[in-house]
Amino acid sequence: MMAVRRLVSFIAATAGLALLVLAAPAAFAQTTTTSTTSSTTGLTNDHFANATVIHTVPFSVDEDTSQATFDPSDPSECSNHGSVWFAYTPTSERTIDADTFGSSYDTVLSAWTGTEGALSLIACNDDFGTLQSKINFQATPGTTYYFMVAQCCGNGGDGGGLLTFSLDQIDPAALAGNDNFADAAPIASLPFSDTVDLSRSSIEPSERSPFCVLGMQNSVWYAFTPATTEFVTVTVNQSGVGVGVETGSSLTNLNEIGCMQSPDRFTFQAQANTTYYFQVGGFCCDGFGPITFGLDVAPDPVSDFDFVPRDPSSFDTVQFYDFAHDPAGAGISSLVWRFGDGATTTGSIPTHQYTQDGGYTAELTVTTVDGRTSTTSQVVQVRTHDVAIVGIGVPKSARVGQTVAVSVDVANKRYPETVQVDLYTSSPGGSQQVGSLTQPVPVRPRGGAVTRFAFRYTITQADRAAGELTFTAQASILDHHDALLDNNQLGSTPVRIV
Repeated sequence: MMAVRRLVSFIAATAGLALLVLAAPAAFAQTTTTSTTSSTTGLTNDHFANATVIHTVPFSVDEDTSQATFDPSDPSECSNHGSVWFAYTPTSERTIDADTFGSSYDTVLSAWTGTEGALSLIACNDDFGTLQSKINFQATPGTTYYFMVAQCCGNGGDGGGLLTFSLDQIDPAALAGNDNFADAAPIASLPFSDTVDLSRSSIEPSERSPFCVLGMQNSVWYAFTPATTEFVTVTVNQSGVGVGVETGSSLTNLNEIGCMQSPDRFTFQAQANTTYYFQVGGFCCDGFGPITFGLDVAPDPVSDFDFVPRDPSSFDTVQFYDFAHDPAGAGISSLVWRFGDGATTTGSIPTHQYTQDGGYTAELTVTTVDGRTSTTSQVVQVRTHDVAIVGIGVPKSARVGQTVAVSVDVANKRYPETVQVDLYTSSPGGSQQVGSLTQPVPVRPRGGAVTRFAFRYTITQADRAAGELTFTAQASILDHHDALLDNNQLGSTPVRIV
């Protein structure tokens, strides 16, 4: 398993943590600091069998590892490219804190127990900052822990740089109260929020990382038992933090049901009277300091939609658009449309044609990937508005200076409308508007089948030059769109100018 490189700027934070590691806590019984420098021509701790033995902590060493080599017995689960070794055996129960802050090259730091060729991985980290690494775990008294520092990344190569390796141990009393699984902080009710400093936490010997987090180094635990089955959402406010959601009764029999890396969120359905444990820990970069963990009831998804045209006719194809989203972040898995006339479909941008006028309640039901649903509806008013110009009355001939009557007949068979008719003259020189009238057009008016628009026009010398004159009428429904525009325009017979 190769450590994952995470190139995140961490210069300032690294410097601050390095100072904290190098400062000896007053509560420690052993406070001797050892500092040695290896020869630039050889490394005494190049191989596991010659690991530098650390007798007291705090401990810090600077050495040139540019000549470090790979040994076939080095484990390959974490990078062993140009490795050097250190060994430490704690005499009391403590949390071990090791880092390579201040090194000049990209390091990978790991901790192991066992014997050469048969080592078990305890912790591994690459890129706590841009170049440095840090691991943190609970140590068992009398157990020897071996620390391998390698050059990132790979296995089987040589090389290194200027290494600074530091080791310290933290008194269990200084750790967060919910550092261990057995001491998981109970969540009594939702919403819940808690801020904790992950630098004051550790990894238990049998604690494993969540499946989506490579090398969790510092963790705390929370426990939640809902009284009713409900969807809940997990949030963390800091990058470089992972959260595993587990069920079970101990570290050795946990069943992971979900995992997330911040700054994301995770939503799941929590079953009534089932205890869920939340393992919250840092794995990279900015995730080893103060973080805020939150748990809340997941909101319903939003099932909003719109459609065009807003006043469709029975001849229109209506285009629907969904604006559904999930504020809990789980995502939408399905959209189901009911158009109100018995037709249904799925998808995000369906189309539908209503064959008859009427009011139809269109519904959109959205479902999230974790099973939450929401439905919204809108009434689609289908009205087929249509008027038609069925005739233009003009004289057969006219003379210059004569004012003639032009009548435009408009038919309407559906809804009372307000109609505007524009009148144009057509000649070889082009078209010119000569009049505009607006008036109500009822449905089948009493006394006739049409509504007449009466215009008057005076013949000009320009008309005489053309020899004849043609009128064109254009009808428009105000406040609605006309479903059939082909019958809204009509030209007259030519008027001969004498």
